Amino acid sequence: MSAADRKRFEYQQRLEEEAAETSAATETPDDIAPEADAAVQRARRVENQTLWVDAQIREAIARGEFDNLPGAGKPIPGIDGPHDPDWWLKRLIERERITGVLPPALALRKENDVLNEVLDNEATEDGVRRTLEDFNARIIDARRQLTGGPPVVTPLRDIDHEIAEWSSRRATRRAHQQDVLAQQRSQAAGDARTSWFRRLVDRFTPSEG
Repeated sequence: MSAADRKRFEYQQRLEEEAAETSAATETPDDIAPEADAAVQRARRVENQTLWVDAQIREAIARGEFDNLPGAGKPIPGIDGPHDPDWWLKRLIERERITGVLPPALALRKENDVLNEVLDNEATEDGVRRTLEDFNARIIDARRQLTGGPPVVTPLRDIDHEIAEWSSRRATRRAHQQDVLAQQRSQAAGDARTSWFRRLVDRFTPSEG
């Protein structure tokens, strides 16, 4: 038997002896109902269990099992952020790198966060409309299912509004691309003129020696 096991055994014996002494010293009067006596016994068991748990914690601390734990001395991640009732599930999915098994509510939230990027990859208005119609249909279907889990709070997308936003973003991207292309052409033309001028100067400049 190891030293830790011996200490644990001795401490358990002490708890049992103290419980026996307490039970013998406090005899239940005849006028006390059996229900009250049972409540007293349950309270004593809870107290003994609490003492045992405290002893295990103190022994673990003495053995150094709580030393250098991950995150020790650091603030709890996300403690200052808004409360998210699904934080534990998201943390589990992130820690275990779980994919493809998200509850519909969480899957829709995640998809909603990147939906604009998905829409921007569509080349036509019809493609945007089909993507939005499919997204809205899955939200409605998830709301109808009574399978438990997190509530579906992802809002439906207004298709006409989203198509207008998609067109605006597309026009902005095209204008930016044209500006970049014009700058590249201007730079190339300037480099060509500089190169031509240098060749001309070199041609008429007499070489030394």
